[in-house]
Amino acid sequence: MPGPDPHAIAVVGAGSWGTALAIHLARSGHPTVLWGRDRAALAEMRAERRNRRYLPRAAFPAALQVETDLDAALAAARDVLVAVPSHAFRETLNALQSRLGANARVAWATKGFEIETGLLPHHVAAELLGARPTAVLSGPTFASEVAADLPTALVVASQDARFGEALAQRLSGPNFRAYRQTDVVGVEVGGAVKNVIAIGSGLSDGLGFGANTRVALITRGLAEMLRLGVRLGATRETFMGLAGLGDLVLTCTDDQSRNRRLGIALAQGQSFDAAASAIGQVVEGVHAARAVRRVAERVGVEMPICEQVYRIVHEGHDARESVRLLMRRALRAESD
Repeated sequence: MPGPDPHAIAVVGAGSWGTALAIHLARSGHPTVLWGRDRAALAEMRAERRNRRYLPRAAFPAALQVETDLDAALAAARDVLVAVPSHAFRETLNALQSRLGANARVAWATKGFEIETGLLPHHVAAELLGARPTAVLSGPTFASEVAADLPTALVVASQDARFGEALAQRLSGPNFRAYRQTDVVGVEVGGAVKNVIAIGSGLSDGLGFGANTRVALITRGLAEMLRLGVRLGATRETFMGLAGLGDLVLTCTDDQSRNRRLGIALAQGQSFDAAASAIGQVVEGVHAARAVRRVAERVGVEMPICEQVYRIVHEGHDARESVRLLMRRALRAESD
């Protein structure tokens, strides 16, 4: 029986981001297999050669194969790219654990702390997958724009130089640049915290507070992200790059952001359930707000914006009152 194709990649997770990455990889000439949990949806994608629910305008390239059987998907490729929401990350890795070949390398495009444990994705991966090459993808990206082949840049962070280089090369193309990084902690903290700040940005805009307030939230949100990241062992410079400032600005300012849209809807008086239903996909910042709060408390880092977003989303606090509390905090040096 032939072994897995060393040039192929299996994308696990057929939501908007997993589908977009699979389309991009296949369009770039790499044999790509896409698998997801919903067999009926996968069968529809295989028949129609598109993901009608999430990316209806993006046709699947010929090099993209849709597979309904996880074992078959993993058998077809050496490398695996996981693109699932943070709350499904551990469950997904558990499903992969016994199925991965000895030489399999695993990357993920999952953003967020694990809610129950406060672990970052690379900690969960090390716990479940052991010592094998791993990497994380992050940065300012919207799935629809990647699927449409619009110019995009992101970061591939890995402690394994060979895998990081290979994955960055595989992703890069005429309209896609993948920059290498070794600061896995910083890249993952940036991807988690920016979603919380983006809800705050949406709340601010929904309340009509204007551009001054939005930029203040983004800038001070970056300071909170940096404080937490450095405390957890990240490098400060990481937060000035694509996975920090870049992703934060994108998510806070563009209405393609589900986190920003949720904040706007809540500020305009919609219930949480109604707003989430209208968005129709996982809003990562909701889970991240709870996890970031727990981690910040555990390591003793002050994150006042994230704290207020948590209180609004999870405890029903009034958004205008939260802004008032933030503005009345004691004055301090900007660098603190």
